Amino acid sequence: MTDREIITLQRSGEYEQAFNAIVDSYSERLYWHVRRFLGSHDDTNDLLQDIFLKIWKGLPSFRGDSQIFTWIYRIATNEALTYLNRKGSKAGLDVEIADALKGDKIDEDPWFNGDSLQRELHKAVRSLPEKQQLVFNLRYFDEMKYEDMSQVTGTSVGALKASYHHAYNKIKERLEKIFIH
Repeated sequence: MTDREIITLQRSGEYEQAFNAIVDSYSERLYWHVRRFLGSHDDTNDLLQDIFLKIWKGLPSFRGDSQIFTWIYRIATNEALTYLNRKGSKAGLDVEIADALKGDKIDEDPWFNGDSLQRELHKAVRSLPEKQQLVFNLRYFDEMKYEDMSQVTGTSVGALKASYHHAYNKIKERLEKIFIH
């Protein structure tokens, strides 16, 4: 079902059908979007339930000022970042220790089935500052346009392009150190 059809259902008060269409259309994409933040299959599945609950509760008040997919991605992104911040503050982790653990999660993940290059790419992405990680994931993995990313993140297109450029260069440098030297 297209986003336009989902919005038509939502505007006609068919919230359950609209929500089911959202779940059908976005479950897999949201799973991978959130998974790239959390690095854990189980944590991602738990958080997805919360995200879809938030979408369900917010659906009647969705005004259509943005596209449905940018609205959904904004909710998912905010929930993932909130989860990470809450988890980090509960654990009382030092920032450097927390950053080191983000990369280790990939090595410990039984669900990760990529080759060594993919593993190192994901580690490199997870080592980036939060904002660069978000921008890189949205652009590289989700192939999102900068204009749509701007709606999701509330950041200007120019700043997003700069963040992506910095993230790309950091990842490239890290991978070259591993695979070329």
